[in-house]
Amino acid sequence: MGAFGWPHLLIILAVILLLFGAAKLPALAKSLGQSARVFKGEMKAMKNEDASDTAGTAASSSTAPVADPSVTPRDADPGQPPRSA
Repeated sequence: MGAFGWPHLLIILAVILLLFGAAKLPALAKSLGQSARVFKGEMKAMKNEDASDTAGTAASSSTAPVADPSVTPRDADPGQPPRSA
C-alpha cells in the first residue's frame, strides 16, 4: 500500500473542511472543475496545433521574429523617468 491510507485521507479531508468551511467547498469544487475543463481544452488545442505544424500547414510560423536592438524596453515602474543610455 502507498504512503497514504484511508485514515490519512479522512484526516486531510477534515482539515480541508475546517480550513474552508462547508459553505465554500461547493464553490471551490466548481472553480476547480472549470479550471480542469479550461486546461483540458488548451491541451487539446495544443495537440491540434502540433498536428497541423507537423503536416506542414504552418511551416511559415516556425521562424522566430528578430528583435530590433535599437528598441529599449520600458521601465517596470511607470512613475520613474526613462533611463538614458
